[in-house]
Amino acid sequence: MAERIAHPLTMEDALLWDAILHVELGEPEIALHRLEACEALVAEQRLGFVMEPRFLRGAVLSAQGAFDEAVACLREGLGSRLGAMRLRLYGVVRLADALTLKGQHGAALVTARDGLTTGGKTGHRQWEAELHRLEGVALSGLNRLDEGQRAFETALRIARQQQAKAYELRAATSLARLWGEQGRRNEAHEVLAPIYGSFTEGFDTADLKKAKTLLDELM
Repeated sequence: MAERIAHPLTMEDALLWDAILHVELGEPEIALHRLEACEALVAEQRLGFVMEPRFLRGAVLSAQGAFDEAVACLREGLGSRLGAMRLRLYGVVRLADALTLKGQHGAALVTARDGLTTGGKTGHRQWEAELHRLEGVALSGLNRLDEGQRAFETALRIARQQQAKAYELRAATSLARLWGEQGRRNEAHEVLAPIYGSFTEGFDTADLKKAKTLLDELM
């Protein structure tokens, strides 16, 4: 539609949200292609960015395993004027995720909780479930397992309230993995199987593949 109406700012917004979508789907190469197309459009049309592009570049770097570069890129983005404004919480989510993957669980915990505090003040709840899940991953990495479980359960409850099935699946997968590692295999299977079974498509996406692999291990 953006291409059809030939409105540059609408096209920029569409490209950025499409990039976010492909990051969520675990498809960083496509996300990078969308971001680069957006950067070219912004330069050609002399537009301003409607969100901090380093949030997306950092997310792509993290998905590609370049965690040091990702963390640096995301911190630069969060420190910018634009990064303090629209979609700041998305940058916080991506930084917490990158720090977790880098094994810096203490820093990831601080970041996730800062995001939750900001979300509470602003009322921006789009990534609330994911921030609680990342809080749980960080706590588990610090061997604070009871607190980690509570964070996963909170993420699961919020995702269900919001009818955010993708984030519900992630929260259930994280909780099931924790319980599986504790030998609570039946409980783990019971929390993950229903949400996985509710999907009718997308089985080639990263989150559903991870959930299926874990379910098979729990059998």
